[in-house]
Amino acid sequence: MKKSIGLLLVVSLMTGLLAGCSPASKTDSAAGVDLLNSIKSKGKIVFAMEGQWAPWTYHDESGELVGYDTEVGKAIAEKLGVEAEFVEGEWDGLFAGLDGGRYDAIINGVEITDERREKYDFTTPYAYIRTALVVKDDNDDIRSFEDLKGKKTSNSLGSTYADMAAEYGAEVQNVDTLSETIDMLLSGRVDATLNAEVSFFDYLKEHPDAPIKTVALTDEASEVSIPLRKGGECDSLKAEIDKAIKELAAEGKLTELSNKYFGSDISK
Repeated sequence: MKKSIGLLLVVSLMTGLLAGCSPASKTDSAAGVDLLNSIKSKGKIVFAMEGQWAPWTYHDESGELVGYDTEVGKAIAEKLGVEAEFVEGEWDGLFAGLDGGRYDAIINGVEITDERREKYDFTTPYAYIRTALVVKDDNDDIRSFEDLKGKKTSNSLGSTYADMAAEYGAEVQNVDTLSETIDMLLSGRVDATLNAEVSFFDYLKEHPDAPIKTVALTDEASEVSIPLRKGGECDSLKAEIDKAIKELAAEGKLTELSNKYFGSDISK
């Protein structure tokens, strides 16, 4: 009987922890208040991002947090009538934080994948990118993604780039930032790396003499979106963010920000 009571207590506690979508809003959820109402009540939406992935989200020379995702997040928050708060962290911890309710959403160049769709709801895409395969400029052994079999690559743990490299048979070394990835490539510790094509363009803009080259690109562009936790309390927030993204696209704001940070329009 004691075991049964203990089991019921554990199940009850776990149910309480998993219920609801809003960070620190279990009381709100119990009262039937959804995440959007909670956000508007607090006057802010909490976005998670890396803060070290230019030109998506990074710090400029003055230390200010800038980037395409940063400005898109602020624009979405303005449409919702609230302020945007950004919490920075390493890539492999962003989704864990979302799962644990520490953030309302992630805005960090997140690509939609079938595996992620199983666990998260995604908003309307606000960018489209292709994945580039990059090697040192004197490397003639790797010319396609198929050539990655048996080679070493470096990428963030849990990223679509790391997963893709592994699918092609590469041994993936885990790093936290794009700069670390390039450093490992230039030092010869890995043979190649994968990332968003536009991110490599930005890196070469800042490091025009870097001895690296792009040898392959994915045929189709990936959709970049904002992941949210699944659940009824999140539905109205998703609808409002979808509406905001569509309005920002129609107004030309996404095109403006895309050209500002990428030098081309990746919003279409």
